[in-house]
Amino acid sequence: MSKQVRSPMAVTWSVWRALVLREALDRLFDMRAAWFWLLMEPVLHISFITFIFTVIRLRTLGGIDTTVWIVVGMLAFFMFRRTAIQVMYAADSNKPLFAYRQVQPFDTSVARGVLEAFLMALVSAIILMGAALLGHDVRPDDPLQVLVTMFGLWLFGVGYGLVASVLMALVRETEHILKIMMMPLYLISGIIMPISAIPQPYRDLLLFNPLAHGVELVRKGFSTYYHMVPGVSLGYLYLWGVVSLCLGLVLYRRFTQQLVMK
Repeated sequence: MSKQVRSPMAVTWSVWRALVLREALDRLFDMRAAWFWLLMEPVLHISFITFIFTVIRLRTLGGIDTTVWIVVGMLAFFMFRRTAIQVMYAADSNKPLFAYRQVQPFDTSVARGVLEAFLMALVSAIILMGAALLGHDVRPDDPLQVLVTMFGLWLFGVGYGLVASVLMALVRETEHILKIMMMPLYLISGIIMPISAIPQPYRDLLLFNPLAHGVELVRKGFSTYYHMVPGVSLGYLYLWGVVSLCLGLVLYRRFTQQLVMK
């Protein structure tokens, strides 16, 4: 009997599918109620910030419901943050698999990135349905803009994670710097404070942050009445996403051996 030879693409697809299933089982069942905490992290963030704005009796922000403003901005940021962190540690967490020559470090990053996109879509749907049950109008006025912007945030998260994982492999101490950077990004991306409330010239400085563009565009997609900050650009977000992704791919190709052996 002749042995069937699979094409490189067929082998790659099989590897990606197996890795996604493995990562899904690991994310959802690696500890007790892991799936619960996957949902509760953004819920707790949203609940805390919503409580603060409720106490100060601020019912609208930028022309839309405060709760919707917080929920949408938080979900947009978490799409980037969770994707970046999962991709960042993909190679480090799957080193035993590199004994199989079919599995490369980039394969594990792809698997984690795809899985995180699916999980965030599921978590976002649950949270938005919960907000709708509480009486908030969470129907997006421009669903296409929301999807395109969320994809841009995911793309930037993947690129950030790829570059960060290589930096960690080369200089381990950079892990602490990369972790610390997440908190400033959380504060300067318009998640808990409107960028429009920041006076000039500091507002323009904040717009160098591509996440601020993504968050503003997602909110605008949910409500055409939202007063978006001037200068926000979808192209700017995608520029950062594509450049970071390409840079990450180049670094992965150049330092594959370090990623496998670190």
